[in-house]
Amino acid sequence: MTSRPFGLHPSSHVLAVIACCIVMVSCTNPEPTPENQARVRRDSVERMQQAARAARADSLAKRFPSIAYHRLPITSSNVLDSVRRTFAKTPETWSNYRVLTLLNRKDIQFVRIGDTLLLPDTVMGDLRAYSVFPQYWPEGDTIPKALFISNTWQSYACYERGELVRFAACNSGEERKPTFPGRYAVNWRHPRRISSLDSTWILPFTVNFHLQAGSAFHQFEMPGRPVSHSCVRQFLSDAEWLYKWVRTGRVDSTKRRYIPWSGTPVVILDVFDFRRKRGGPWLELESNTPVGITLPHDLYGVEEALIPISQIPREVRGGLRNRTRYITADSVLRSRGVIREGITLKESINFNKLRQERKMRAIKAKK
Repeated sequence: MTSRPFGLHPSSHVLAVIACCIVMVSCTNPEPTPENQARVRRDSVERMQQAARAARADSLAKRFPSIAYHRLPITSSNVLDSVRRTFAKTPETWSNYRVLTLLNRKDIQFVRIGDTLLLPDTVMGDLRAYSVFPQYWPEGDTIPKALFISNTWQSYACYERGELVRFAACNSGEERKPTFPGRYAVNWRHPRRISSLDSTWILPFTVNFHLQAGSAFHQFEMPGRPVSHSCVRQFLSDAEWLYKWVRTGRVDSTKRRYIPWSGTPVVILDVFDFRRKRGGPWLELESNTPVGITLPHDLYGVEEALIPISQIPREVRGGLRNRTRYITADSVLRSRGVIREGITLKESINFNKLRQERKMRAIKAKK
């Protein structure tokens, strides 16, 4: 038998092996299809986006140094006078004043003997350094503007495409006229609003986020606790900044009404613990490390705020969308623990109307 050089005349066994390899290669590397290519592109883009978010989050988290806090008891008039000089509302001590009032959620005129103030070891002009909110909200990187309020921490945070651009103190609604959690949106703004319920209330830089309840941001006294009639009070500089920053709602030119949800989104995240009789958890902080406030993954999936009908002035109840929802809100909020057992909400009162009625009765009595 004549031998054949291997490789020139392959045997049937070798041919079978080669064929098998070809089949295996064809199985592991399928013919690219438009669908497969699109999926590969999507996966690649998603990985790049995740990497970019992680890098951005890391960068923003490190943009401010660690700042330690300590507590200063106001034990005497001498200590109080020293605090008022050091943190006076003057051009020379403006940064000190801003940081003190932010950390304590109160204006300096409300500091009393017996109080304990929270003070930082470093004063920074950029107040985002003291934020209890995260510096980056990854789910918001496609959202132009969004605003979050924490009743618990008596503060709010403004985000632009996921980045924190403003952190500010606020004093929200008291227990019987609370600022209810849920989703809202900015409707209108006014540089110097006179309250429609009480003409003695002058409200600089008003930004409305609920038409019928009259809920709004504005400048007003800041005593350091939730004390308002459901509105969100701010310091003047914050109120002016927010007034300029928000996007107001669009108006339907045919119906002459604000288009729902067309203004800057506003989300109230939580409820203040009214069992506390003094101060709040911000006075217990040890540093500027964020406190773990959870921002929503789906901003527009947050439930619209439930507001009991008692919080709507009687004159405007006829224009409510989904009136039944307002009627049932009180019982739903109580079942969720938002309204504590035994708490009776204050009716929304038109003080202007009451004064006018008293005046008319007095005139009739004279006659």
